[in-house]
Amino acid sequence: MPQPPNPYDFLPSVPAFTVRSDDVADGETLAAPHLSGIFGVPGGEDRSPHLAWEGFPAGTKSFAVTCYDPDAPTASGFWHWAVYNIPASVTSLPSGAGDASGSGLPSGAVTVTNDGGVRQFLGAAPPPGHGPHRYFFVVHALDVESLDLPDTATPAFLGFNMFGATLARAMVVPVYENKG
Repeated sequence: MPQPPNPYDFLPSVPAFTVRSDDVADGETLAAPHLSGIFGVPGGEDRSPHLAWEGFPAGTKSFAVTCYDPDAPTASGFWHWAVYNIPASVTSLPSGAGDASGSGLPSGAVTVTNDGGVRQFLGAAPPPGHGPHRYFFVVHALDVESLDLPDTATPAFLGFNMFGATLARAMVVPVYENKG
C-alpha cells in the first residue's frame, strides 16, 4: 500500500523551525514507553516524548503541540495528542508532559480529548500487520496568545482554529509498526 503524503502538505505553506527530542527522531522506531498502555501494547506507557524547539518567528505569541497518525485505518487518521495555549516563553516539554494530569505542561496549557477518548498523550497502537505508521509530532507557532475553544473541542477543531493563526511549524516524525 503506498504511503499517503505528509498531511501538512494540504495546508498553506508556512516557514519551518527546529524541533528536537531526546526520545524520538525522524524515521526512527518509537521506544516502548511511547506505545499505548491504555490500548494494551506490551511495554506501552503512553509517555509523551521530550520536545524542545527553537528558531520560531519573532511574532510568535503561543504554541500548540500535536501528534497525528495519518496512516491509521480510518478515513481521518488518528489524533494521539493535542495541547494548545502553551506560552511563547516555553520552548520545551519534558518526557511525560502529556500524562493525564498534565503535570509537565505549563500553566494555562489545555489538552483536548484525543481520538482515543482521553485527555492525555495516547501512545502508538496500530493494528497488527497494518504496516508502518508515521507519528507527526508537530509544534505550531501561533500569532495569538491564546485560543478560546470549548471544553468539547477536538484536535480537528483545534486545527481548524489554528488555520490562519499559524506562523510556522516544526515537526519530527518517528514510526512504529505492530508486526503482531
